[in-house]
Amino acid sequence: MGRSTAPARVAPERRGPSSDQAMVPVRPLSIRARLLRVWPGPSGPPPEGMSDLDRAGSAAQHIDLSACDREPIHIVGSVQPHGFLLALDPRSLVVLQASANAPAAASVGTALESAYPELAALAERYRDAGAEEDGALYLRTVTLGLGPARQSYEVAAHRIDDLLVLELEETDDASGEAGLDALNPRLRAFVRRLHGARGVEDLCQLLAQDIRRLTGFDRALVYRFDRDWHGTVLAEDGNGVLPSYLDLRFPASDIPAQARELYRRNRLRIIPDAGYVPVPIRPGTTAAGEPLDLSQSILRSVSPVHVAYMRNMGTMASMSVSILVDGALWGLVSCHNREPRRVPFQARNACDVLTQIFALQLSAKVRGEQAEQRLALGAVQGRLLGFMAEEDSFVDGLLNHPDDVLALVNASGAAVVTADRCRLLGAAPPEAEVRALYAWLSARGEADDVYVTECLAEAFPRAAGFADRASGLLAISVSKRYASYILWFRPEVVRTVRWGGNPVKAASPDPEGGPDRLHPRKSFDIWKETVKGRSLPWSLPEVEVAEDLRASVLGIVLRRAEELAAMSEELQRSNKELEAFSYSVSHDLRAPFRHIVGYANLLKNREGPNLSDKGRHYVETIIEAAFSAGTLVDNLLSFSQMGRHALNRVTGDMGALVEEVRRKVLRDVGPERVVRWEVAPLGRAYADPAMLRLVLENLLSNAVKYTRGRDEAVIEVGRLPPRDGESVFYVRDNGVGFDMAYVDKLFGVFQRLHRVEEFEGTGIGLANVRRIVERHGGRTWAESRLGEGATFYFTLPVREEAH
Repeated sequence: MGRSTAPARVAPERRGPSSDQAMVPVRPLSIRARLLRVWPGPSGPPPEGMSDLDRAGSAAQHIDLSACDREPIHIVGSVQPHGFLLALDPRSLVVLQASANAPAAASVGTALESAYPELAALAERYRDAGAEEDGALYLRTVTLGLGPARQSYEVAAHRIDDLLVLELEETDDASGEAGLDALNPRLRAFVRRLHGARGVEDLCQLLAQDIRRLTGFDRALVYRFDRDWHGTVLAEDGNGVLPSYLDLRFPASDIPAQARELYRRNRLRIIPDAGYVPVPIRPGTTAAGEPLDLSQSILRSVSPVHVAYMRNMGTMASMSVSILVDGALWGLVSCHNREPRRVPFQARNACDVLTQIFALQLSAKVRGEQAEQRLALGAVQGRLLGFMAEEDSFVDGLLNHPDDVLALVNASGAAVVTADRCRLLGAAPPEAEVRALYAWLSARGEADDVYVTECLAEAFPRAAGFADRASGLLAISVSKRYASYILWFRPEVVRTVRWGGNPVKAASPDPEGGPDRLHPRKSFDIWKETVKGRSLPWSLPEVEVAEDLRASVLGIVLRRAEELAAMSEELQRSNKELEAFSYSVSHDLRAPFRHIVGYANLLKNREGPNLSDKGRHYVETIIEAAFSAGTLVDNLLSFSQMGRHALNRVTGDMGALVEEVRRKVLRDVGPERVVRWEVAPLGRAYADPAMLRLVLENLLSNAVKYTRGRDEAVIEVGRLPPRDGESVFYVRDNGVGFDMAYVDKLFGVFQRLHRVEEFEGTGIGLANVRRIVERHGGRTWAESRLGEGATFYFTLPVREEAH
């Protein structure tokens, strides 16, 4: 780590702990607001995040730096002495609280009308106008007192709770000549220059220059916050009296959370003299028993820690103006002076106006850049949508066009991951790592449709092993029911950060302030740190186009699902019509075939002696063919009835059912055959017994038939252990087997793998088996080697009472 000497640093207001009471923290930001807050300029560096140095320093210190976040800096109970404060009853305008330096005529309990009628009139107009502005509103300049005691004051008012607060700030300008009218030419010139600025850094430089000219401070800085509230000086204008802090970075602990909230609510802050003595507010509490809330005060006193901080910097005066973009604190204009310096309220208001104009121009410029990026990314998205619409699966539309997938969000790698598929594109991490990331995303238990990070290892430590490919991640979920993601990756971008002082040793205990008081650091030397494990940040248009793609993918999937549903309905209707047709034809054909068999037998028996040998052969052929046709019709009728009859499931003993079917099958086996049965314990099953009997009849009769050529037929019936909620049964034989190349045809209607001359049959039996099993919610498959037997499997869903 390198060091170079820099005697001072920027010092946005900092507070030390003095109470456990805390302000409401800065509100959480949406993805859009967070991205707006960390806008990088066209030529500016990307926002930085917490580094290993930050974390190591926080862990190493025994000092609770978060105590700064708990100091109630809005209820300090005192004001700075360059003015005085009056807290009034808004109805009677009676003084309820006053700073100790207020004129005696405006003491507590006094009606303002009797003490200072002109001031009371201003308060009445402010009250009756019902001003809603968040912050102190300048009313006018007034002169109080007589003779040498005459003093001009700039009067500002604000409402807090049920009080009206007046603050009178001393000024040498009794005529108001420093008003906004006198500053209008400068404001108009500033606006003209803003339009010509090329980027965010140029805008910031113009703002720093004009604010320093308006205020006369030795140095003006424009300070931008990043995602983790660390700050970077983007622009600076100075006269050389104070050192330069351009491009330096400062830790988030410099401006605690409650201080950031005050900067958001009260845009202007001035400390004319760091050597002031605080003036207490009396009484110390309001009628409600609480300290006076000074969140909107322009005279609010500051923490002793911050005063010491300024002295360590070598500055005696400071001013800050908040930069708000879409209501979020984007940064600060921070001004410093070596000697005490007071800036009139109207000049400070002019600085506020300049800053608000700057914020609008900043927003417009960045939004313009984002609009251009959206157009470019939108063209890529349009192509991808066209590709996905042309494919049966949207995944194919992505995988066939990897360049566009990566260009959609300017990523270097991508992956499309589901429970059973993982396809990688570009410079993606290895598949095993992507699957681990997929499992982590699926198990997060959050409803994020889009997950964005530029430092994946912070949330998923395993990612540190592949930071060179995936330090940044943009992930979209494309299914709520089944975890499916499209992931984009960006590699690590190693960069050097220049800190304005050692962030690890930012504070130390103050021996004079008690155990809870922090003493600000005295060293502001430049520290250089190498930041690793971070990618370039994902821009708002990139995140938005990923969200749009997700919506489009869901639309495509929904449309395909609707098409499949329509096809399913049509298929069901066609199946019902086909079943009805099959049933009608099969039923009507049974009688003619029986008549053919019957009359052919009569002809054979009665006229047989009168027939020649050839005639008797013809008659026997007719009988055999008609009998086979009748059997085929019976089987077709049975097949067509499978879808027409409701299942009547009961829990039964599979062993008893197999034994019953086995005995029936053996009736047709000649005495010359040797068949060895090996039936294992089968337990119980939940199924329709009549249909399950038909399954077993087909499988056992096939086993007997196709082992006909064996000296000893061996037929096994068994049950495998349950898996995935299924009971698996099998029938194995040592018969002729079949070629596995034709296994897909095995369970089809009229599909035969052996010649009818070798083995009789209609080719419908196994089709019946599959249809029955599938109606039960099960599966069927077979395994075999030609000449070495076959095994037929079927499953039934497990039910508790079936065991």
